[in-house]
Amino acid sequence: MSREIMPKPNTLWSVFSMKCPRCRRGPMFKNNNTYKSLKLSHTFDMYDECPHCLQKYELETGFWYGTGYVSYALTVALSVATFVAWWVLIGVSINDNRIFYWLGFNILLIVLLQPWLMRLSRVVYLYLFVKYDKNYKTNSPRIFDN
Repeated sequence: MSREIMPKPNTLWSVFSMKCPRCRRGPMFKNNNTYKSLKLSHTFDMYDECPHCLQKYELETGFWYGTGYVSYALTVALSVATFVAWWVLIGVSINDNRIFYWLGFNILLIVLLQPWLMRLSRVVYLYLFVKYDKNYKTNSPRIFDN
């Protein structure tokens, strides 16, 4: 009897492709395209559990409230990154309005990326609580409540 050994999927790739943290193969969201519809309900249209390994995504009632902190951290990191890039590429001076151009650019970028950032914050938050299980086919998923 030969056992098929599957390589461990890369963590960073699994986060950005929004895969299940337990098996890193099943999708977390029903549609991969965040911008398919501008309705907020579409942004959070998730499976209740992973279609591949049956890991429950909402670990307890109110679990997703913590994603606000992750979303805030991602937004601050993005703002710092754009500010550093602006400073290096264009420059920042108190003698002209370049800082206000960056501010306008940053606000526009954050507004456009907000649906994707909200999804990414859910993925990152779930990855903090559910770890990769190389034996996910034989082990049962971790359940937090009930």
